[in-house]
Amino acid sequence: MIKNIPLENPNEYNMIFGQSHFIKTIEDLREAIVNTVPGAKFGIAFSEASGPCLVRFDGNDQELTELAVKNVEKVQSGHCFMIFLKEAFPINLLPTIKRVPEIANIFCATANPVDVIVFEAERGNAVLGVIDGFKPKGVETPEDKKVRYEFLRKIGYKN
Repeated sequence: MIKNIPLENPNEYNMIFGQSHFIKTIEDLREAIVNTVPGAKFGIAFSEASGPCLVRFDGNDQELTELAVKNVEKVQSGHCFMIFLKEAFPINLLPTIKRVPEIANIFCATANPVDVIVFEAERGNAVLGVIDGFKPKGVETPEDKKVRYEFLRKIGYKN
């Protein structure tokens, strides 16, 4: 059966949702975050897919950690992980996270509403993909381009 699971993110925090393959994921993701953006506030949860099959977690912000655990429990798919962030953006962390040896896939990195599409089987669940945000409402106009250009410079991502 295919299910649509909306993730909970009431404060629109940035998050990274992906798939990994080993119990040390949780510790390696923590190290990746604190070594890349030392002041970042974060919560991580990882769904173990063998042995005791526990939701492993870590973080330095209780609200973000609880949110990560709650969402990984909702998805109920083995070896998926979720990171919620404050005072950091996915764009700053993704290159480092992608280099963590256990990381197999990144499904999304966003602050948009996210739905996870899951296939439910007898042995377990599989993440098929995600719905990240909303569908397009039109094509960018010259004014939209100007707004985009100015916004990226205002927040410091372009000169």
